[in-house]
Amino acid sequence: MRDLVRRIEAATSPDRDRAVDALRALAILGVVLGHWLVTALVADSGTLRAASPLLYQPELTPVSWAFQTLAVFFLVGGQMGAKSHACARARGIGYGRWLRARLARLFRPVAAVLAVWAVAAGAMLGSGVSLLTVHTLLKLVLSPLWFLLVYAVLTAATPLVARLHPLWPLAVVLHVDLIRFGFGGPAWLGWINLAAGWLVPYCLGATWGRGLLRGRTAGWVLLIGGAAVTAGLVLLGGYPAAMVGVPGAPVSNLNPPTLAAVTFGLTQCGAALLLRGPLRRVLARPAAWAAVALVNLSAMTVFLWHQTAMMAVSVTTLRLYGPLPGLHTVPDDLGWVLARLCWLPVFAGALLICWAAFHGYEAGRPRKGGGGVVRGGGGVRGGSRVVREGRLAREARHVEKPSV
Repeated sequence: MRDLVRRIEAATSPDRDRAVDALRALAILGVVLGHWLVTALVADSGTLRAASPLLYQPELTPVSWAFQTLAVFFLVGGQMGAKSHACARARGIGYGRWLRARLARLFRPVAAVLAVWAVAAGAMLGSGVSLLTVHTLLKLVLSPLWFLLVYAVLTAATPLVARLHPLWPLAVVLHVDLIRFGFGGPAWLGWINLAAGWLVPYCLGATWGRGLLRGRTAGWVLLIGGAAVTAGLVLLGGYPAAMVGVPGAPVSNLNPPTLAAVTFGLTQCGAALLLRGPLRRVLARPAAWAAVALVNLSAMTVFLWHQTAMMAVSVTTLRLYGPLPGLHTVPDDLGWVLARLCWLPVFAGALLICWAAFHGYEAGRPRKGGGGVVRGGGGVRGGSRVVREGRLAREARHVEKPSV
C-alpha cells in the first residue's frame, strides 16, 4: 500500500488542483450514502416495494440536505469539461475526438449494468418473482441514469455553454416555476428544468475553469445568498423542505428540479468553493491524495452499482432469514434508522465485490507505454485520468504547434 501511495504521488502533476478531485469524490459518495439512507425495500405480502423514511419521519429531512450533492458534481464537471476542452484545442484535438473520449469513459460501465440487469430481470421473472418486485428493483437501478444522460448532454454542449453566464439558465428555472406554480401552468413544463436546472452549476463550474472565481468572495455570496433564498422558498413559497424525491409527496424538488433545488445547489457550490483551500492542505499528504485518486478512478462504477449492492444484500438476507429490521421493515421509527446505520458496512462490502467485478469497464484497456497509468502492489488497473489529465494540461503549455 505504501508503494502504491508513492507511485500515485510521483505520477501526479505538481500543478494539479487536487481539491477538484476531492470535491468530485465527495459528491459521488454523498449520493451513494444518501440513497442507502433514504431508500427502503419493504417486504409486503411476498413482494418488495420502495419506501422512504422521509415520508414517515419528516424530522429526518436535514439528511437530504447533507447527501443531495449532485450540484457539486455538476460544478466540478463544468470546471473539468471546460479545462479539458481548452486543453484539447491547444493540442489540436478536434471536438469529435474529444467528445468521444469523454463519453466513452462515461458510458462504458453503463453497458455492463444494463447487460447484467437484463439477465437478472429475465431470471427473476422466470423463477416466479412477482412483476411488482422486479419493477421496484429495476426502477431503483435505472432511475439514477437520468443524471448521466443530462451530464452527457451538458458535456456535449461544453463549447457552447462554457462562456454562458449562470444567471441565464437560473432565469429559465425561475420563469418555469413561476408559470407552473404561480399561474397554474402545465406540469410537463417543469421538465425544461431538467436541463436548465443542472446547467446552472455546470456553467458556474465552467466559469471556474476559465480561471475566474479565484477568491473567497464568490463562495460566500453563493453560500449565504443561496441559503437565504432557499429558506425563503421553503418557508414562504411552499416548496418542500426535502431536497430529494419523497414517495407520496405532491411536489418533488428533484423530479423535475425546482427553483428551490437549484438555489440549494448554489449554496452547496458556494461551500465547495470555500473548501478548496482546506482540501488542498489535507491532500498535500500523499496517503489522503491516494485515497481520493482511487475513488475518482472508479467514480462511475461506484455510482452505477451502489443500488445493486444494497438490493443484493436486501434480497439475499430476505430469502435466508426473512424480514430484518433496517432492511425489510417499514422505516417509521428511530429503530429503523439505527438498524440501517448498522447495515451500511454490509452494503459497502457488497459494493466492493461489485467494484472488483466491474471496475475494468470504467478503466478501459490500458495503453501500452503507461501514459499516466498507475500500477502498484494493489493492482490498480487502467489509465488514471486523475493523473493523466493533469499531465495533459502540463504538456499543452509546451506545445508550440499543436497537431493531432
